[in-house]
Amino acid sequence: MQPLADRPSPMLPHPFQVLETKEEIPGCTTMRIEPADIDGDCSFSPGQFYMIYVFGHGEVPISVSGDPARSGELTFTVMDVGSVTRALCTLKAGDSVGLRGPFGSAWPVDDIKHRDVIVMAGGLGLAPLRPTLYHMLQYRREYGQLSLLYGTREPKNVVFHRELAHWKEKESIDIEVTVDRAERNWSGNVGVVTELLKGRYVDPEKTSALICGPEIMMRFSAYALLDLGVRAENIHVSMERNMKCAVKICGRCQYGPFFICHDGPVFSFDRVDRLFRIREV
Repeated sequence: MQPLADRPSPMLPHPFQVLETKEEIPGCTTMRIEPADIDGDCSFSPGQFYMIYVFGHGEVPISVSGDPARSGELTFTVMDVGSVTRALCTLKAGDSVGLRGPFGSAWPVDDIKHRDVIVMAGGLGLAPLRPTLYHMLQYRREYGQLSLLYGTREPKNVVFHRELAHWKEKESIDIEVTVDRAERNWSGNVGVVTELLKGRYVDPEKTSALICGPEIMMRFSAYALLDLGVRAENIHVSMERNMKCAVKICGRCQYGPFFICHDGPVFSFDRVDRLFRIREV
């Protein structure tokens, strides 16, 4: 075992360099980064997050959105919603950032093998689910029927739209996209994402679900799946709260008896159902 004094501090950012940035939709950027030296580690489990430090601006938690099988680099998808994320979205190739992590729990990709899997995403909630989709598609024979149900505000807000089109055409996965509102030239679904469950055959005894998006979307999605007979322990959600330390010290991300940075962000729904029923927790 590595001596405690020799272990790297979880509070010390490791230097990374930006390889490439790409605007996904207005105000949303995907960035690929690599370690600035040979000591950098890029291994993570789908669903985990890093604390990304932008020098001169601050630090924010961001889930990995890239392929876990792609070694030597990490991918993050960031929405411009504040001063630090705005600074992240303006970075260019060659710029430097600091990373701490990975932190938190992961999507249960091993536990759901040989089961049908329904992935439900809302808005940018597709980004933390993307590594899991990569993994399940890479090991497609180890999973049952795969479905991705994705909802967003408008057609222009669909993230990873080229990838979704490719998966729908080339991969063995059922993909349905819906929007809250659309112009006349939109030929897809209109309505909330739970509408995509209606009329869909679900075997509750062999189905697991992974959900990520706005909390209200996750609440109604989980309850809709419960109504279909899917057990709460087979429904998994990814929670989000403000945090500073990511190591269960500052208490900023406390959620009832849990700390999102340590006990989450991924929870089985039976663990948080009671909290979902309380307003403003």
